Amino acid sequence: MTDIAWTEGTWTTKPARVEFAGDGMRVTAAEKSDAWRITSYGFIHNTEHALLAPFEQETAVEVSFHLDFSAQFDQAGIFVRVNEATWIKAGIEWSDGEESLGAVVTRGASDWSLSPVPGWEGRHVTVRASRSGDALTVRARVDDEPWRLVRVAPLETDAVVTAGPFCCAPSRDDLTVHFTSWRTAAVDVSLHPEAGAR
Repeated sequence: MTDIAWTEGTWTTKPARVEFAGDGMRVTAAEKSDAWRITSYGFIHNTEHALLAPFEQETAVEVSFHLDFSAQFDQAGIFVRVNEATWIKAGIEWSDGEESLGAVVTRGASDWSLSPVPGWEGRHVTVRASRSGDALTVRARVDDEPWRLVRVAPLETDAVVTAGPFCCAPSRDDLTVHFTSWRTAAVDVSLHPEAGAR
C-alpha cells in the first residue's frame, strides 16, 4: 500500500476546520453538511466534506478513522465521485441511536443501506473501495478483524473518478473526525474470499 498525502486532495466543500498532526488529520464538519439527492426527502444536499484525488481503474483506495459519533447522521468514510449527480459514499453513520455500516449510491437519485455494527464505537475503522471493470466493491473492517462486504455498485469503466475521505454532520456543529490514513493499493482480486479476495 502507498500513503496518499493529505495535501494531494481537493475538498468538495471546505470543512469548518482542518488540523494536521503526526497521527493524521482531524476534520471538523460544518453543521448541516450532507450528501443526498432527492429520494424520499425531496432535497439535494451537496455540502459534504470530501477530500478527493484521482481514482484509477484496477486500483483500491482505503480510508481509516477513529469512530466517535453521538449525534443523528454523524458520518465518515470514503467518497467516490464521478460528478454532482453520480457518486457513492460508504462508511459509518450514526442513525437512530446506533452506529451502522452502510452506503449511499447515487445515480441521479440516492439510495441508502445500513447495517448496525454494535461494538465498533471507539475503535479504528477502515473502509476500502476497489475499482475494477464496471464495478466498485466496498468493504470495511474494524481494527484487524476480517473485511465485511458493504456494497457492489456499478461504475462506468471509462469514467473519470476521484475518491478519498469524507465526513458530514447534518445535525450538529461540533463533529470532529480523526482520520489516520488515506492509501492506495492493488485492487481486490475477487468479490468472494474463497476466490482470493483479501
